[in-house]
Amino acid sequence: MAFSFSPSLVIFDCDGVLVDTEPVANRLLARVLSEEGFQISYEECRRLFVGRTMDAVRAHVEAALGRALRADWTTSIRDRTLEAFAAGIEPVAGAGDVIHALRARALPYCVASSGKFEKMRFTLGMTGLLPLVENVLFSAEEVRAGKPAPDLFLHAASRMGHEPSRCLVIEDSVPGVQAAVAAGMAVVGYAGDPHTDAAALKSEGAHVISGMDELRALLALAG
Repeated sequence: MAFSFSPSLVIFDCDGVLVDTEPVANRLLARVLSEEGFQISYEECRRLFVGRTMDAVRAHVEAALGRALRADWTTSIRDRTLEAFAAGIEPVAGAGDVIHALRARALPYCVASSGKFEKMRFTLGMTGLLPLVENVLFSAEEVRAGKPAPDLFLHAASRMGHEPSRCLVIEDSVPGVQAAVAAGMAVVGYAGDPHTDAAALKSEGAHVISGMDELRALLALAG
């Protein structure tokens, strides 16, 4: 199906869109939360927390438990997640090809993630994608409110010099799609992972695809 939108800027989420980190990160998070007394399955962990900052995860869990997690909990889970990534992660299939195609067409792009810069540089570096995006990274740590608020995407568009209405966001999470819609941007929902809720992405306003080859076709048709 033709995609009737011609963007001046493509904004990629990082985890689950460029780097295949969601399975590793969410299995670890589900295990750690269950150890804290917040019993949660891997599947439910993904449904609740994919696309959100770790500070938002902490606030949710503390409210549910009725008590504070230890002071270093957020730092600890981030450190443990990076250790888990060090065992091996891969780029999302075809993500590098899309970026190379954008570069060949001189179509601007950037990355806007709920993750911190340290995490993005680590995962993108491990998967070989960092040289393609290292100068166009934006993190939720730069803005007041993370996804589903529009702040991060609006910040990225402003820094890149593009109007929100001309931006196309590539997201794999409901909060990310909600943030893009709230920012007044078009959004493609990437549902290449079988645990991604494609119906939920679509219901929030995304044009859903299941492979990066589809994204390449959409962007080519958009020109």
